[in-house]
Amino acid sequence: MKSSPAADPAEHDLDPPADRMSAVEIRASLSLSSLFALRMLGLFLILPVFAVHAVQMEGGDSQFLVGLALGAYGLTQGLLQIPFGMASDRWGRKRVIVFGLVLFAVGSFVAALATSVEGAIIGRCIQGAGAISAAVVALAADLTRDQHRTKVMALIGGSISLTFALSLMLAPALYRAIGMDGIFALIGVMALAAILVVLLAVPPEPRDLAQAAGRAGGALASSFPLKADRASLGSVLRDTELLRLNFGIFALHGVQMAMFVVVPTTLVASGHLPVESHWKVYLPVVLVSFALMMPPILVAERRGQLKRLFIGSVMLMLALQAGFALWLDQLPAVIALLVGFFIAFNILEATLPSLVTRIAPASARGTAIGVYNTTQALGLFFGGALGGLIAQHGGNVQVFAFGIVLMALWLVVAAGMKVPGQVTSRTLKLGPVQDVIALRERLVRVRGVRDVVVMPEQGIAVLTVFAGAWDEQAALRTIGGEA
Repeated sequence: MKSSPAADPAEHDLDPPADRMSAVEIRASLSLSSLFALRMLGLFLILPVFAVHAVQMEGGDSQFLVGLALGAYGLTQGLLQIPFGMASDRWGRKRVIVFGLVLFAVGSFVAALATSVEGAIIGRCIQGAGAISAAVVALAADLTRDQHRTKVMALIGGSISLTFALSLMLAPALYRAIGMDGIFALIGVMALAAILVVLLAVPPEPRDLAQAAGRAGGALASSFPLKADRASLGSVLRDTELLRLNFGIFALHGVQMAMFVVVPTTLVASGHLPVESHWKVYLPVVLVSFALMMPPILVAERRGQLKRLFIGSVMLMLALQAGFALWLDQLPAVIALLVGFFIAFNILEATLPSLVTRIAPASARGTAIGVYNTTQALGLFFGGALGGLIAQHGGNVQVFAFGIVLMALWLVVAAGMKVPGQVTSRTLKLGPVQDVIALRERLVRVRGVRDVVVMPEQGIAVLTVFAGAWDEQAALRTIGGEA
Protein backbone atom coordinates (compact mmCIF):
# COMPACT_ATOMS: atom_id res chain seq x y z
CA MET A 1 0.00 0.00 0.00
CA LYS A 2 1.31 3.41 -0.90
CA SER A 3 2.07 5.62 2.09
CA SER A 4 0.34 8.94 2.51
CA PRO A 5 2.11 12.05 1.19
CA ALA A 6 2.64 13.32 4.71
CA ALA A 7 4.77 10.32 5.54
CA ASP A 8 6.45 9.58 2.22
CA PRO A 9 10.16 10.42 2.27
CA ALA A 10 10.21 10.65 -1.48
CA GLU A 11 8.11 13.78 -1.21
CA HIS A 12 10.94 15.50 0.67
CA ASP A 13 13.09 16.17 -2.38
CA LEU A 14 15.82 18.48 -1.12
CA ASP A 15 18.44 17.54 -3.69
CA PRO A 16 17.69 19.30 -7.00
CA PRO A 17 20.44 21.31 -8.74
CA ALA A 18 22.06 23.64 -6.19
CA ASP A 19 21.11 26.82 -8.06
CA ARG A 20 17.41 25.99 -8.08
CA MET A 21 14.95 25.70 -5.20
CA SER A 22 13.14 22.37 -4.90
CA ALA A 23 9.36 22.03 -4.91
CA VAL A 24 9.45 21.45 -1.14
CA GLU A 25 11.58 24.56 -0.57
CA ILE A 26 9.19 26.71 -2.63
CA ARG A 27 6.18 25.26 -0.83
CA ALA A 28 7.82 25.78 2.57
CA SER A 29 8.76 29.38 1.71
CA LEU A 30 5.27 30.35 0.57
CA SER A 31 3.35 28.55 3.32
CA LEU A 32 5.56 29.75 6.18
CA SER A 33 5.55 33.31 4.81
CA SER A 34 1.75 33.26 4.68
CA LEU A 35 1.70 31.86 8.23
CA PHE A 36 3.87 34.73 9.45
CA ALA A 37 1.78 37.25 7.49
CA LEU A 38 -1.52 36.04 8.99
CA ARG A 39 -0.15 36.19 12.51
CA MET A 40 1.64 39.51 12.13
CA LEU A 41 -1.36 41.18 10.47
CA GLY A 42 -3.31 40.21 13.57
CA LEU A 43 -0.67 41.89 15.73
CA PHE A 44 -0.19 45.04 13.69
CA LEU A 45 -3.91 45.79 13.20
CA ILE A 46 -4.26 47.11 16.75
CA LEU A 47 -1.26 49.45 16.69
CA PRO A 48 -2.81 52.45 14.87
CA VAL A 49 -6.13 52.36 16.78
CA PHE A 50 -5.79 50.86 20.27
CA ALA A 51 -4.53 54.02 21.99
CA VAL A 52 -7.44 55.97 20.50
CA HIS A 53 -9.98 53.34 21.61
CA ALA A 54 -8.50 52.80 25.09
CA VAL A 55 -9.82 56.14 26.41
CA GLN A 56 -13.30 54.60 26.27
CA MET A 57 -12.25 51.66 28.48
CA GLU A 58 -11.94 51.47 32.24
CA GLY A 59 -8.36 52.49 33.08
CA GLY A 60 -7.91 54.11 29.68
CA ASP A 61 -6.95 57.45 31.20
CA SER A 62 -3.57 55.96 32.23
CA GLN A 63 -1.01 56.20 29.44
CA PHE A 64 1.16 53.79 31.38
CA LEU A 65 -1.55 51.09 31.28
CA VAL A 66 -2.22 51.75 27.59
CA GLY A 67 1.49 51.41 26.86
CA LEU A 68 1.64 48.28 28.99
CA ALA A 69 -1.21 46.77 26.98
CA LEU A 70 0.73 47.36 23.77
CA GLY A 71 4.04 46.16 25.23
CA ALA A 72 2.74 43.17 27.25
CA TYR A 73 2.83 41.02 24.13
CA GLY A 74 6.56 41.61 23.67
CA LEU A 75 7.25 40.83 27.32
CA THR A 76 5.75 37.32 27.28
CA GLN A 77 7.26 36.74 23.82
CA GLY A 78 10.70 37.54 25.17
CA LEU A 79 10.25 35.26 28.19
CA LEU A 80 8.99 32.26 26.21
CA GLN A 81 10.96 32.28 22.95
CA ILE A 82 13.74 30.08 24.34
CA PRO A 83 11.40 27.50 25.98
CA PHE A 84 9.33 27.27 22.78
CA GLY A 85 12.47 26.92 20.65
CA MET A 86 13.83 24.16 22.89
CA ALA A 87 10.43 22.44 22.89
CA SER A 88 10.43 22.47 19.08
CA ASP A 89 13.85 20.76 19.09
CA ARG A 90 12.52 18.07 21.38
CA TRP A 91 8.90 17.48 20.34
CA GLY A 92 8.68 18.81 16.81
CA ARG A 93 8.16 22.16 15.11
CA LYS A 94 4.55 21.77 13.99
CA ARG A 95 3.23 20.67 17.38
CA VAL A 96 4.78 23.71 19.04
CA ILE A 97 3.55 26.07 16.29
CA VAL A 98 -0.05 24.82 16.55
CA PHE A 99 0.03 25.05 20.36
CA GLY A 100 1.36 28.61 20.16
CA LEU A 101 -1.31 29.64 17.66
CA VAL A 102 -4.01 28.23 19.96
CA LEU A 103 -2.66 30.41 22.79
CA PHE A 104 -2.56 33.41 20.46
CA ALA A 105 -6.20 32.83 19.46
CA VAL A 106 -7.30 32.43 23.09
CA GLY A 107 -5.54 35.66 24.05
CA SER A 108 -7.22 37.47 21.14
CA PHE A 109 -10.69 36.38 22.23
CA VAL A 110 -9.92 37.32 25.85
CA ALA A 111 -8.93 40.81 24.68
CA ALA A 112 -12.08 41.02 22.53
CA LEU A 113 -14.22 40.44 25.64
CA ALA A 114 -12.28 42.90 27.82
CA THR A 115 -14.04 46.02 29.07
CA SER A 116 -10.99 47.44 30.86
CA VAL A 117 -7.41 48.10 29.88
CA GLU A 118 -6.34 45.58 32.54
CA GLY A 119 -8.39 42.92 30.75
CA ALA A 120 -6.74 43.85 27.47
CA ILE A 121 -3.34 43.49 29.16
CA ILE A 122 -4.24 39.94 30.22
CA GLY A 123 -5.33 39.10 26.69
CA ARG A 124 -2.13 40.57 25.22
CA CYS A 125 -0.01 38.56 27.66
CA ILE A 126 -1.75 35.36 26.56
CA GLN A 127 -1.27 36.34 22.91
CA GLY A 128 2.44 36.82 23.49
CA ALA A 129 2.70 33.46 25.25
CA GLY A 130 2.25 31.85 21.83
CA ALA A 131 5.92 32.47 21.06
CA ILE A 132 6.20 30.48 17.83
CA SER A 133 8.72 32.56 15.86
CA ALA A 134 11.66 30.35 16.82
CA ALA A 135 9.85 27.18 15.80
CA VAL A 136 8.70 28.69 12.47
CA VAL A 137 12.17 29.94 11.52
CA ALA A 138 13.74 26.64 12.61
CA LEU A 139 11.23 24.73 10.46
CA ALA A 140 12.07 26.99 7.51
CA ALA A 141 15.73 26.09 8.08
CA ASP A 142 14.93 22.37 8.34
CA LEU A 143 13.10 22.42 5.00
CA THR A 144 15.60 24.50 2.97
CA ARG A 145 19.22 24.19 1.95
CA ASP A 146 21.82 26.68 3.15
CA GLN A 147 22.35 28.25 -0.28
CA HIS A 148 18.66 29.22 -0.48
CA ARG A 149 18.09 30.02 3.20
CA THR A 150 18.58 33.80 3.00
CA LYS A 151 16.06 34.05 0.14
CA VAL A 152 13.50 32.20 2.26
CA MET A 153 14.15 34.47 5.26
CA ALA A 154 13.89 37.49 2.94
CA LEU A 155 10.48 36.32 1.76
CA ILE A 156 9.33 35.87 5.37
CA GLY A 157 10.75 39.26 6.35
CA GLY A 158 9.18 40.91 3.33
CA SER A 159 5.78 39.45 4.18
CA ILE A 160 6.07 40.98 7.66
CA SER A 161 7.00 44.41 6.26
CA LEU A 162 4.15 44.32 3.76
CA THR A 163 1.75 43.23 6.48
CA PHE A 164 2.84 46.17 8.64
CA ALA A 165 2.09 48.62 5.84
CA LEU A 166 -1.27 46.99 5.07
CA SER A 167 -2.27 47.14 8.72
CA LEU A 168 -1.77 50.92 8.75
CA MET A 169 -4.16 51.16 5.80
CA LEU A 170 -6.78 48.65 6.99
CA ALA A 171 -6.95 49.29 10.74
CA PRO A 172 -8.85 52.63 10.70
CA ALA A 173 -11.49 51.27 8.31
CA LEU A 174 -11.90 48.06 10.32
CA TYR A 175 -12.18 50.03 13.55
CA ARG A 176 -14.98 52.12 12.12
CA ALA A 177 -16.74 49.00 10.81
CA ILE A 178 -16.42 46.44 13.63
CA GLY A 179 -14.84 48.26 16.59
CA MET A 180 -11.89 47.27 18.75
CA ASP A 181 -13.54 44.12 20.09
CA GLY A 182 -14.29 43.09 16.51
CA ILE A 183 -10.67 43.60 15.51
CA PHE A 184 -9.46 41.42 18.40
CA ALA A 185 -12.01 38.73 17.45
CA LEU A 186 -10.84 38.93 13.82
CA ILE A 187 -7.26 38.47 15.02
CA GLY A 188 -8.35 35.28 16.83
CA VAL A 189 -9.96 33.99 13.63
CA MET A 190 -6.73 34.73 11.73
CA ALA A 191 -4.81 32.65 14.27
CA LEU A 192 -7.19 29.74 13.68
CA ALA A 193 -6.74 30.16 9.92
CA ALA A 194 -2.97 30.04 10.48
CA ILE A 195 -3.41 26.64 12.17
CA LEU A 196 -5.05 25.37 8.98
CA VAL A 197 -2.06 26.68 7.00
CA VAL A 198 0.28 24.68 9.27
CA LEU A 199 -1.76 21.48 8.97
CA LEU A 200 -2.62 21.64 5.28
CA ALA A 201 -0.01 23.72 3.46
CA VAL A 202 3.34 23.46 5.31
CA PRO A 203 5.40 20.47 4.09
CA PRO A 204 5.94 17.54 6.46
CA GLU A 205 8.75 17.91 8.96
CA PRO A 206 12.02 16.08 8.32
CA ARG A 207 11.34 14.37 11.69
CA ASP A 208 8.21 12.72 10.25
CA LEU A 209 9.97 11.79 7.03
CA ALA A 210 12.90 10.33 8.95
CA GLN A 211 10.66 8.16 11.09
CA ALA A 212 8.74 6.95 8.04
CA ALA A 213 11.95 6.11 6.20
CA GLY A 214 13.36 4.35 9.24
CA ARG A 215 10.27 2.17 9.56
CA ALA A 216 10.43 1.36 5.86
CA GLY A 217 14.18 0.66 5.94
CA GLY A 218 14.73 3.19 3.16
CA ALA A 219 16.78 6.32 2.71
CA LEU A 220 16.77 8.73 5.61
CA ALA A 221 17.12 12.41 4.76
CA SER A 222 17.21 15.13 7.35
CA SER A 223 19.33 17.48 9.40
CA PHE A 224 16.62 17.54 12.06
CA PRO A 225 17.45 15.44 15.13
CA LEU A 226 14.82 13.28 16.76
CA LYS A 227 16.03 14.14 20.25
CA ALA A 228 17.04 17.52 21.61
CA ASP A 229 20.57 18.06 22.84
CA ARG A 230 20.08 18.71 26.56
CA ALA A 231 23.28 20.75 26.72
CA SER A 232 22.36 22.81 23.66
CA LEU A 233 21.25 25.98 25.51
CA GLY A 234 24.63 26.36 27.20
CA SER A 235 26.51 25.78 23.96
CA VAL A 236 24.32 28.32 22.16
CA LEU A 237 24.88 30.95 24.85
CA ARG A 238 28.66 30.42 24.71
CA ASP A 239 29.00 30.50 20.93
CA THR A 240 30.84 33.71 19.95
CA GLU A 241 29.43 33.84 16.42
CA LEU A 242 25.86 33.42 17.65
CA LEU A 243 26.46 36.14 20.25
CA ARG A 244 27.51 38.53 17.46
CA LEU A 245 24.28 37.82 15.60
CA ASN A 246 22.17 38.14 18.75
CA PHE A 247 23.68 41.55 19.48
CA GLY A 248 22.91 42.48 15.88
CA ILE A 249 19.19 41.71 16.08
CA PHE A 250 19.04 43.52 19.44
CA ALA A 251 20.64 46.63 17.91
CA LEU A 252 18.59 46.48 14.71
CA HIS A 253 15.22 46.38 16.47
CA GLY A 254 16.36 48.81 19.14
CA VAL A 255 17.04 51.38 16.44
CA GLN A 256 13.78 50.54 14.66
CA MET A 257 11.63 51.12 17.75
CA ALA A 258 13.51 54.28 18.76
CA MET A 259 13.00 55.67 15.24
CA PHE A 260 9.26 55.05 15.27
CA VAL A 261 8.90 56.99 18.48
CA VAL A 262 9.92 60.00 16.36
CA VAL A 263 9.08 59.34 12.68
CA PRO A 264 5.23 59.37 12.88
CA THR A 265 5.14 62.75 14.62
CA THR A 266 7.76 64.02 12.17
CA LEU A 267 5.55 63.08 9.21
CA VAL A 268 2.72 65.03 10.80
CA ALA A 269 4.87 68.07 11.64
CA SER A 270 6.97 68.32 8.47
CA GLY A 271 4.39 67.36 5.87
CA HIS A 272 1.08 68.13 7.54
CA LEU A 273 0.22 64.47 6.98
CA PRO A 274 -2.47 63.19 9.37
CA VAL A 275 -1.92 59.81 11.03
CA GLU A 276 -4.67 58.11 9.03
CA SER A 277 -2.80 59.00 5.82
CA HIS A 278 0.60 57.66 6.90
CA TRP A 279 -0.02 54.43 4.99
CA LYS A 280 0.35 56.50 1.81
CA VAL A 281 4.02 56.88 2.77
CA TYR A 282 4.67 53.51 4.40
CA LEU A 283 3.08 51.25 1.77
CA PRO A 284 5.04 52.59 -1.26
CA VAL A 285 8.23 52.75 0.84
CA VAL A 286 7.89 49.11 1.90
CA LEU A 287 7.05 47.90 -1.63
CA VAL A 288 9.93 49.79 -3.25
CA SER A 289 12.42 48.72 -0.58
CA PHE A 290 11.38 45.07 -0.85
CA ALA A 291 11.91 45.14 -4.63
CA LEU A 292 15.33 46.76 -4.22
CA MET A 293 16.58 44.47 -1.43
CA MET A 294 16.25 41.20 -3.37
CA PRO A 295 18.89 41.73 -6.13
CA PRO A 296 21.81 42.32 -3.72
CA ILE A 297 20.82 39.23 -1.68
CA LEU A 298 20.68 37.04 -4.79
CA VAL A 299 24.02 38.34 -6.07
CA ALA A 300 25.72 38.02 -2.67
CA GLU A 301 24.58 34.42 -2.21
CA ARG A 302 25.59 33.46 -5.75
CA ARG A 303 29.08 34.98 -5.36
CA GLY A 304 29.67 33.97 -1.73
CA GLN A 305 29.77 37.63 -0.60
CA LEU A 306 27.19 37.46 2.19
CA LYS A 307 29.52 38.99 4.80
CA ARG A 308 30.31 41.95 2.55
CA LEU A 309 26.59 42.58 2.00
CA PHE A 310 25.95 42.22 5.74
CA ILE A 311 28.65 44.69 6.80
CA GLY A 312 27.65 47.09 4.03
CA SER A 313 24.05 47.06 5.26
CA VAL A 314 25.14 47.88 8.82
CA MET A 315 27.23 50.77 7.48
CA LEU A 316 24.22 51.99 5.48
CA MET A 317 22.08 51.88 8.63
CA LEU A 318 24.66 54.01 10.45
CA ALA A 319 24.73 56.55 7.61
CA LEU A 320 20.93 56.69 7.51
CA GLN A 321 20.74 57.50 11.22
CA ALA A 322 23.03 60.46 10.55
CA GLY A 323 20.81 61.46 7.62
CA PHE A 324 17.69 61.45 9.77
CA ALA A 325 19.45 63.62 12.36
CA LEU A 326 20.41 66.17 9.67
CA TRP A 327 17.22 66.32 7.57
CA LEU A 328 14.47 65.31 9.98
CA ASP A 329 12.36 68.39 9.18
CA GLN A 330 12.31 67.84 5.39
CA LEU A 331 9.54 65.46 4.25
CA PRO A 332 11.08 64.41 0.87
CA ALA A 333 14.37 63.63 2.61
CA VAL A 334 12.60 61.64 5.34
CA ILE A 335 10.76 59.54 2.73
CA ALA A 336 14.02 58.84 0.83
CA LEU A 337 15.74 57.92 4.10
CA LEU A 338 12.86 55.58 4.98
CA VAL A 339 13.33 53.76 1.65
CA GLY A 340 17.02 53.29 2.45
CA PHE A 341 16.20 52.24 6.00
CA PHE A 342 13.78 49.52 4.90
CA ILE A 343 16.21 48.24 2.24
CA ALA A 344 18.99 47.82 4.83
CA PHE A 345 16.56 46.62 7.50
CA ASN A 346 15.05 43.91 5.26
CA ILE A 347 18.47 42.70 4.11
CA LEU A 348 19.67 42.39 7.70
CA GLU A 349 16.35 40.92 8.85
CA ALA A 350 16.80 38.20 6.20
CA THR A 351 20.51 37.47 6.65
CA LEU A 352 20.58 37.40 10.46
CA PRO A 353 18.28 34.39 11.01
CA SER A 354 19.77 32.69 7.96
CA LEU A 355 23.23 32.93 9.53
CA VAL A 356 21.92 31.75 12.92
CA THR A 357 20.51 28.57 11.34
CA ARG A 358 23.78 27.95 9.48
CA ILE A 359 26.01 28.43 12.51
CA ALA A 360 23.88 26.72 15.18
CA PRO A 361 24.24 22.95 15.62
CA ALA A 362 21.48 21.10 13.79
CA SER A 363 20.33 19.63 17.11
CA ALA A 364 19.87 23.10 18.60
CA ARG A 365 18.41 25.21 15.80
CA GLY A 366 15.16 25.86 17.64
CA THR A 367 17.06 26.75 20.80
CA ALA A 368 19.39 29.12 18.93
CA ILE A 369 16.49 30.86 17.19
CA GLY A 370 14.72 31.07 20.58
CA VAL A 371 17.69 32.93 22.07
CA TYR A 372 17.86 35.09 18.93
CA ASN A 373 14.17 35.99 19.14
CA THR A 374 14.49 36.75 22.85
CA THR A 375 17.23 39.29 22.18
CA GLN A 376 15.07 40.68 19.36
CA ALA A 377 12.16 41.21 21.81
CA LEU A 378 14.52 42.82 24.31
CA GLY A 379 15.75 45.13 21.55
CA LEU A 380 12.18 46.19 20.81
CA PHE A 381 11.54 46.95 24.46
CA PHE A 382 14.91 48.65 25.00
CA GLY A 383 14.65 50.77 21.83
CA GLY A 384 11.09 51.87 22.48
CA ALA A 385 11.64 52.71 26.15
CA LEU A 386 15.00 54.44 25.72
CA GLY A 387 13.93 56.16 22.50
CA GLY A 388 10.91 57.64 24.24
CA LEU A 389 13.01 58.72 27.22
CA ILE A 390 15.60 60.40 24.98
CA ALA A 391 12.94 62.12 22.86
CA GLN A 392 11.17 63.44 25.95
CA HIS A 393 14.25 64.82 27.67
CA GLY A 394 16.70 65.45 24.81
CA GLY A 395 14.72 65.93 21.61
CA ASN A 396 14.19 64.03 18.36
CA VAL A 397 17.68 64.55 16.93
CA GLN A 398 19.22 62.92 20.00
CA VAL A 399 17.20 59.77 19.26
CA PHE A 400 19.12 59.39 16.02
CA ALA A 401 22.39 60.15 17.81
CA PHE A 402 21.53 57.13 19.96
CA GLY A 403 20.96 55.17 16.73
CA ILE A 404 24.37 56.21 15.40
CA VAL A 405 26.07 54.95 18.57
CA LEU A 406 24.19 51.64 18.51
CA MET A 407 24.96 51.03 14.82
CA ALA A 408 28.63 51.90 15.35
CA LEU A 409 28.83 49.36 18.17
CA TRP A 410 27.23 46.74 15.94
CA LEU A 411 29.73 47.49 13.16
CA VAL A 412 32.59 46.81 15.58
CA VAL A 413 30.99 43.59 16.83
CA ALA A 414 30.19 42.34 13.32
CA ALA A 415 33.59 43.11 11.79
CA GLY A 416 35.14 39.86 13.02
CA MET A 417 32.21 37.58 12.15
CA LYS A 418 32.83 34.33 10.29
CA VAL A 419 30.28 33.37 7.67
CA PRO A 420 30.01 29.62 6.98
CA GLY A 421 31.43 28.67 3.60
CA GLN A 422 29.80 26.95 0.65
CA VAL A 423 28.22 23.55 1.17
CA THR A 424 29.20 20.42 -0.73
CA SER A 425 28.17 16.75 -0.74
CA ARG A 426 30.29 13.77 0.31
CA THR A 427 29.36 10.11 -0.09
CA LEU A 428 30.66 7.68 2.56
CA LYS A 429 30.42 3.90 2.52
CA LEU A 430 28.55 2.35 5.40
CA GLY A 431 29.54 -0.47 7.67
CA PRO A 432 26.86 -2.75 9.15
CA VAL A 433 23.83 -0.64 10.16
CA GLN A 434 21.59 -1.82 13.00
CA ASP A 435 19.63 1.39 13.60
CA VAL A 436 19.35 3.82 10.69
CA ILE A 437 17.67 6.58 12.71
CA ALA A 438 20.26 6.42 15.50
CA LEU A 439 23.07 6.56 12.93
CA ARG A 440 21.59 9.65 11.31
CA GLU A 441 21.22 11.28 14.74
CA ARG A 442 24.94 10.77 15.42
CA LEU A 443 25.98 12.00 11.99
CA VAL A 444 24.12 15.33 12.17
CA ARG A 445 26.01 16.09 15.39
CA VAL A 446 29.40 15.83 13.65
CA ARG A 447 31.04 19.25 13.26
CA GLY A 448 30.32 20.83 9.87
CA VAL A 449 27.62 18.35 8.82
CA ARG A 450 24.37 20.06 7.76
CA ASP A 451 22.21 17.35 6.14
CA VAL A 452 22.35 13.58 5.97
CA VAL A 453 20.84 10.95 3.66
CA VAL A 454 21.38 7.37 4.87
CA MET A 455 20.74 4.66 2.25
CA PRO A 456 21.38 1.27 3.85
CA GLU A 457 20.19 -0.66 0.81
CA GLN A 458 22.96 0.99 -1.25
CA GLY A 459 25.43 0.84 1.62
CA ILE A 460 26.16 4.58 1.54
CA ALA A 461 25.48 7.81 3.42
CA VAL A 462 25.36 11.14 1.55
CA LEU A 463 26.40 14.07 3.74
CA THR A 464 25.90 17.77 2.96
CA VAL A 465 28.83 19.53 4.66
CA PHE A 466 30.65 22.83 4.86
CA ALA A 467 33.70 22.44 2.63
CA GLY A 468 36.91 22.65 4.65
CA ALA A 469 35.08 22.94 7.96
CA TRP A 470 33.70 19.47 8.64
CA ASP A 471 35.26 16.65 10.63
CA GLU A 472 35.57 13.84 8.09
CA GLN A 473 37.44 11.52 10.46
CA ALA A 474 34.70 11.84 13.08
CA ALA A 475 32.08 11.01 10.44
CA LEU A 476 34.03 7.95 9.32
CA ARG A 477 34.39 6.74 12.90
CA THR A 478 30.66 7.22 13.41
CA ILE A 479 29.60 5.08 10.46
CA GLY A 480 32.49 2.62 10.56
CA GLY A 481 32.96 2.98 6.83
CA GLU A 482 35.19 4.81 4.34
CA ALA A 483 35.07 7.61 1.81
